[in-house]
Amino acid sequence: MIYLAQDPTLADFGKDPWWLVVGKVLFAFVLAVLATLLGVWFERRVVGRMAVRPGPNQVGPLGLLQTLADGLKMAFKEDILPRAADKVVYFFAPTISVICAVTALSVVPFGPMVSIFGHWTPLQVTDVSVAVLVLLACSSMGIYGIVLGGWASGSTYPLLGGLRSSAQMISYEVAMGLSIVAVFMTAGTMSTSGIVAAQGDATQLTVFGTDIPAPGWYAILLLPSFIIFFIATVGETNRAPFDLPEAESELVAGFMTEYSSLKFALFMLSEYVSMVTMSAVTTTLFLGGWRAPWPITLWEGANSGWWPLLWFFGKVIALVFVFVWLRGTLPRLRYDQFMRFGWKVLLPINLVWILVLSGLRSIDHFDTRSRLLWTAIGAGVLLLATLFWPSRKPQPQPSLQEQVNNRPHGSFPLPPMDLQVPPSPRTRRVVAEREPANIAAGPESREV
Repeated sequence: MIYLAQDPTLADFGKDPWWLVVGKVLFAFVLAVLATLLGVWFERRVVGRMAVRPGPNQVGPLGLLQTLADGLKMAFKEDILPRAADKVVYFFAPTISVICAVTALSVVPFGPMVSIFGHWTPLQVTDVSVAVLVLLACSSMGIYGIVLGGWASGSTYPLLGGLRSSAQMISYEVAMGLSIVAVFMTAGTMSTSGIVAAQGDATQLTVFGTDIPAPGWYAILLLPSFIIFFIATVGETNRAPFDLPEAESELVAGFMTEYSSLKFALFMLSEYVSMVTMSAVTTTLFLGGWRAPWPITLWEGANSGWWPLLWFFGKVIALVFVFVWLRGTLPRLRYDQFMRFGWKVLLPINLVWILVLSGLRSIDHFDTRSRLLWTAIGAGVLLLATLFWPSRKPQPQPSLQEQVNNRPHGSFPLPPMDLQVPPSPRTRRVVAEREPANIAAGPESREV
């Protein structure tokens, strides 16, 4: 029974029989498909509740079968191939996005060591010493499916949507990588199972002679990295307010304009799978993974057996709710605003935070409590400096008359600034012709 609460290590992988490996792979694939079916229903219900609408409630209990009905409808839609499209790339572009999103789930730990038909195995498909780099590679490769889909369609608007996605990747990918660097420095490993195990040990703080266990989640210890990473994941999944490649008001649905039937469904599948995958990655890196939150940890069996699956998916659903909440609350950013936000806000803050954290860890005589205290102080100072940093003074706006005087020669004529249009001379002439003519008064004066 000692294996029930055991954290998996790299030595525990690669020993499973073939049928168990196939079962784990099928579990990850079925999870991806169910994530799409339930994710669409969940989003429509939550957004409907926020907009005081019922949402889907007709097909199946609580409308749960509505997404399945929509998927069947897409399957029977006519599959249209544009005449100018590159047939090979046009066909494989949606599959690239789906495969990359599903592959990322292979290195996500869902639980500890458990017994499956008498075999002790970790609840994880596989793990390597650089598993987080595998996650970054899968998320970056998924962008190629969007870029190639826009290019292979042979149309202008899909091409613009694909180019936007590549520029968007540059905006957030650097900040995302730097935020994970803080996790590497603190955990001392790039293995996902090792990062979860590092967050399981609570930090003991001594306050007035009393030992108080502090949380070990990196979302609290590395708060700036957690905030920046989650903002970057919203941009990576093309979700509002960063859904620039799918800007319907500007690009007519963006990169997937020329797609229909099952190919369009694959693009939608990749978006929702990516949202669930990045929520699972955020849970693994910053929210303790499959470990139970406090006060559930007071129960000794909370992190053993199959219970960790419940805690893990509970955290994932909570993060998916935040994705949906952002979509129902915030408007879409402009293209230049997101680029400026990524390069001029997220990147400098992340660099300063990494510098402070590396400086604290390089001091040998600091114990764990002192490092935690100074890390929290540094994070607080950084957040306060960000909030109260003086903004650039606005340039004085010229008056309306100055703008009129500064117009170049030969510009189009402007209407009067007072918005009082003078009467037309033709109108005055017509009115004058209709008025009766009066002759000067005399002894026999009369109206003509």
